[in-house]
Amino acid sequence: MKRIYIFLSAAILGLAGCTDELDQKPISSATTLTFYQSNNDFLQGINSVYASLSGYPDRQLNLSETRSDNLYAVSDGGVRDWEGVNSFHPTLSTNPFISEAWSANYSGIFKANNFLDQLAKNGAIISDATLKTRFEAEARYLRAMYYFDLVRWFGKVPVIDKVVSQNEALAIPRSSVADVYKLIISDLQFATQNLPVTYTTANVGRATNNAAKSLLALVYMTRSGATYNIEGAGLGVNEWALAYSLLNEVISSGKYSLLPTYPSIFSYTNENNAEVIFDVQFISGGLGLGTTFPVVLAPDTYFTANGLPNQTLTIRPISNDLLNSYATGDTRKAFSILSGYTANGVQETRSFYKKYIDLTKYGKSRTDWPINFITMRYADVLMMKAECILQGGGGTQDEAVTLINSIRKRAGLGNITSLTLPQLMEERRKEFAGEGSRWHDLVRAGLVEKTITAWIPAEDVLKQMKAFKTDYILYPVPQSELDVKAGLYTQNSGY
Repeated sequence: MKRIYIFLSAAILGLAGCTDELDQKPISSATTLTFYQSNNDFLQGINSVYASLSGYPDRQLNLSETRSDNLYAVSDGGVRDWEGVNSFHPTLSTNPFISEAWSANYSGIFKANNFLDQLAKNGAIISDATLKTRFEAEARYLRAMYYFDLVRWFGKVPVIDKVVSQNEALAIPRSSVADVYKLIISDLQFATQNLPVTYTTANVGRATNNAAKSLLALVYMTRSGATYNIEGAGLGVNEWALAYSLLNEVISSGKYSLLPTYPSIFSYTNENNAEVIFDVQFISGGLGLGTTFPVVLAPDTYFTANGLPNQTLTIRPISNDLLNSYATGDTRKAFSILSGYTANGVQETRSFYKKYIDLTKYGKSRTDWPINFITMRYADVLMMKAECILQGGGGTQDEAVTLINSIRKRAGLGNITSLTLPQLMEERRKEFAGEGSRWHDLVRAGLVEKTITAWIPAEDVLKQMKAFKTDYILYPVPQSELDVKAGLYTQNSGY
């Protein structure tokens, strides 16, 4: 799918009328009438929908990884965009990371809605009916992904499933979480039935039916999670069996396998490997199509000490709790985390994630790293299945243990003989450290309140963290959205 980005600049230019407006302004009449005139126009159009995933990796690191007990990222004395995320400040409504989560996802939704609208109106241009259906399935998969991201951050959000005018958008309130899920599930069910199993080389990286099944399974699992008496992503429904069935389909497809070594999953020269189910694609070369996520949690001094330019970043240290959680011999720790380094003759003793950093692959700038960001991989599917088993969705305890032992074996660890939900979350913590899943995992499992309230007093040596409240499971609605029209949205509780 690297080829998607070859067309991307042209797609963005061709869709110049499709501005990233949160008010869902329709594209200009000229663009609407003239852009979609060939198969290639539709190809560029769907590529533009994919392009809104570009900020997804940073978002997971800034809002999930940084929010969690994996990092101790309180103030270092400067004014940082991540200030207050890890320390649970109630004054986050103007935080740029949170504003980006709302605006970028709605930009993607807008593009998907516009594409689907044009497909319905002008789809007869596409002579291949299978291709037309695939395009629709890709757009709906991506729209579901954007809405799922929104509902996990904010709970209730406006449901906009078609192109609307600015005035119409200003009359659309936040929908219930249940209604947001209706659209997500409908889109993903269509995608599971109409996306291909695989692609040829030119299109590798596009969404497949197994990617849709895996995401739909996670949606069912998230809906089944604890409610915490807030209007969040967990509804307390019992859909573990639905997720279990979908995960079994992915596993039985035979399309994926665990790689023999953990580092090989994330190698710049081994992208789209047998463990990858879906990833966000990036290339370097100064084209504006690289990424920043490998370095967003790493400090400037590490790069300058190694002869690279300043990345305008400060360290977000790994928490002592995570560092101490690795068992002796766990090979994932040394690969994922750098425990100290020397810069300008000064020893930095704090640790940071180096999981995605290969200094030899530095591109034209700090925004030009060429590695893909994996959003779903086979190890995740295996561990999600184990979670469904523990939650009563099917299977046996022995099966769950066997699934986890296959992953532990790769990490150089011995077998376990039993498994509880908290133990599974600790296994996931090490497997997916630095991948942005920890906060979501704790919330889904119903463990976030117990875990974070115990972690804060043990970790917070600088005494900068606020007391955790379940309201903080959600982020605030960005103030910029509240200001668009007084009374249209109400702020989430606790902010």
